[in-house]
Amino acid sequence: MYRRVSNHLRKQFVSVLILCAGLLFAFSSTANAADAAKGKAIFQQNCATCHNVFKKVTGPALQGVVDRWNGDVKKLHQWVHNSASVLASGDVYANGLFKEYNGQQMPAFPALSDDDIDNVLEYIKTATPPVAATAATAATGGEAGQEEGGNNSLLFGIITLVLAVVALILLQINSNLNKLAADKEGVAVPEPVPFYKNKAYIALVIFLLFIIGGYYTINGAISLGRQKDYQPAQPIFYSHKVHAGINQINCLYCHAGAEKSKHAMIPSENICMNCHKAINEYHGPDLVTVEGKRVNGTAEIQKLYDAVGWDKEKGKYTKPGQPIAWNRIHQLPDHVYFNHSQHVVAGKQQCQTCHGPIQEMDEVKQFAELSMGWCINCHRTTKVQFTENKYYSIFTKLHDDVKAGKIDSVTVEQVGGTECQKCHY
Repeated sequence: MYRRVSNHLRKQFVSVLILCAGLLFAFSSTANAADAAKGKAIFQQNCATCHNVFKKVTGPALQGVVDRWNGDVKKLHQWVHNSASVLASGDVYANGLFKEYNGQQMPAFPALSDDDIDNVLEYIKTATPPVAATAATAATGGEAGQEEGGNNSLLFGIITLVLAVVALILLQINSNLNKLAADKEGVAVPEPVPFYKNKAYIALVIFLLFIIGGYYTINGAISLGRQKDYQPAQPIFYSHKVHAGINQINCLYCHAGAEKSKHAMIPSENICMNCHKAINEYHGPDLVTVEGKRVNGTAEIQKLYDAVGWDKEKGKYTKPGQPIAWNRIHQLPDHVYFNHSQHVVAGKQQCQTCHGPIQEMDEVKQFAELSMGWCINCHRTTKVQFTENKYYSIFTKLHDDVKAGKIDSVTVEQVGGTECQKCHY
């Protein structure tokens, strides 16, 4: 009996050892296997500046890179760690790359381990190409939406005119019926005056025309020089929704002057090329103009290349560049002084305060009136970041009032924001 129990325990012990050994082997195999997820993170941090998996950018496309090195992963490790040593060894493929890219040598990455490089290679092997943008189907819907949300002023005007004519006809009918009733009773009634000869009607019509004409004349005079909702077509379809919205590019990267000078600055072409040397195809959501026409994003990038003289196949500038004739949208009168840096740095204002939801616009339009009244109303209601702002340190009385609890905030008007000299001097 004791022997049978001992043998049973021995068999269980051996089974447990075999199970543990199997789990240990499986764990070690998993640990040693290349991790594509880690490889993707390493690729984006170290490689994505110059390389794309599926297309040539600053460096060659990386799909099939192991095959191009004849399967020699060790030499590929050495190339990543220090490309100069592989070039010095006389490797044919490495020196061919060096010549193809005009003597530009790949930077060394000694901090990456062999496992890190294997993880990147696993990511490259398992990566799938991006799906091209689908054809736009919003053209018809866009037109319907514009028709539905259009201006109904004309319709209201026609209805008002029809009702006025009906009212005049009813008044004339009423007058004729009164005359018939009086004739039947034998009461003498003078012949009614036609409405077009009635002085009261004529005076009423003249008064109404004077009011309507005066309203449109004054409104038109006030609107001179304003261009709210002005939305001109640009020589290159540049979508703020794609750049500032989807890709979260900071406005100040392109418009660097907004925090440093009076003008926000139209970005020069070399700022565009900082990214578009590598990004030569568009794979984002459909681009559609306000008229509902689909825009080919890749073709618009090619317009940029044509303007600056960039050859995407050779990866270099091959001809002189030409300036892009952007159409200006926001234009203040010459007698108005406006400083971007004062509003962005001292006033801590966001771009959307004046330009609206710019991150949602494919084609930019003037969002606000930018009139004198609009600016003054903004200054009357906008609270400045008064505390911990050295720009407002000289307003000692207001600081004392805030500390004493007499006021809880300070508006732009209280620091002189509605004085004429602020904008006209």
